[in-house]
Amino acid sequence: MRATTRLLVSLVVLLIAMSFAGHQLPRKLAASARAGLCSRSPWLCSAIPSLPIGVDPQYLPKSIAGVSFQRLFGSTTRNPSQDSKFTYRISASYTAKGVRYSPERNLFNHNPFVRLTGKGGKRRPLSGQDAFFVNQIGDTGAVAFGVADGVGGWVESGVDPADFAHGLCDYMAVAANGYPEGFADGPLHPKDLLQIGYNNVMKDDSILGGGSTACIAAAEEDGTVEVANLGDSGFIHLGLNAVRYFSPPQTHAFNTPYQMSKIPKVMLEQMKLFGGSTAHAETPKDSAVTQHKVKHGDVLVFATDGVWDNLSPQDVLSIIARNMTTLGGWSDTQSELIVNPDIRALTEKGGIGKSENNTLQALLAIAVTGAAKEASLNSRRDGPFAKEVQKYYPGENWHGGKPDDICVVVAVAVDQSQ
Repeated sequence: MRATTRLLVSLVVLLIAMSFAGHQLPRKLAASARAGLCSRSPWLCSAIPSLPIGVDPQYLPKSIAGVSFQRLFGSTTRNPSQDSKFTYRISASYTAKGVRYSPERNLFNHNPFVRLTGKGGKRRPLSGQDAFFVNQIGDTGAVAFGVADGVGGWVESGVDPADFAHGLCDYMAVAANGYPEGFADGPLHPKDLLQIGYNNVMKDDSILGGGSTACIAAAEEDGTVEVANLGDSGFIHLGLNAVRYFSPPQTHAFNTPYQMSKIPKVMLEQMKLFGGSTAHAETPKDSAVTQHKVKHGDVLVFATDGVWDNLSPQDVLSIIARNMTTLGGWSDTQSELIVNPDIRALTEKGGIGKSENNTLQALLAIAVTGAAKEASLNSRRDGPFAKEVQKYYPGENWHGGKPDDICVVVAVAVDQSQ
């Protein structure tokens, strides 16, 4: 079983390398991605990284040296019908700054029958100051999930930013599980869930202070996905050969994202005596809310800025597209790209290989996390953050990636009627 797991992880590493090395994304896919991005976020179109990320061939097993990758042409997917009933197959992968990434250990696979019912009910993942959660929304069949990124600057005030981010995610998971208690009538809205999590953090004396960004979703059985995004964490919605949506960051200025904050009591007392500012202390009411409709086989990638500072949306599309086609989620019929009829089986335990961890969504999460980690440590490839520094502060001479905590949540939409 371990040998099978290592082989599949090595395959994902190879796919990551090929996404940036000489094997470029097919023209039609790249053109579609760029068109989708430019129509929604024009500011991104001038910052597509082109330098390769290399992987030493000695670390790739000989058994997959001859893997052939499918060509991508047109694409066809059925629009959701009235009989559509979606489930969301979800995994998370993560790695802390300054710590070696372990794909096998730093992995979470969502089981809808296992729920978080109380804060601290699970061991804190080794994701540093980043956090995530996934939990069913009561008994509705819907699911809530998302990421949060603790603001590192609080360390200088003697506060661990991880406490705020992880506490926020725990409280949101518990609230989602308890739905509809505490919510208004109707479907759960992620902004309301974020507000409940924030309120509980503010009342929790064990969380001394801190701040966090957040990007969370409520995904319904009818294929409706509502997202609340505050700050510079974000998400991308990918279809067969297109970026359907990419969330723009909320910032006050360069590298100054919107953020929820809790100021320690001692600091509040000092501010009363000596004066001070509470600037950049947003609340969930300031989050940007968007609504989306998924199709069968769509992929949602939620991630903290450790990903978006090092990978462009087109990079992420390339990684997801190569893995989806090679692992069998999307199939090439020589004339068009379609969703594999067996995609549901690929998202279930043991769907790919013998290890129960080798699901389609798990390997996608590992692929994105691994690529972001590698890019963050590459001093020769300028990622999105480096290009922004060069734009706003040309005198800084910043090059390469930006080491940071990284947290990725991947959801594959599966229409049970197909």
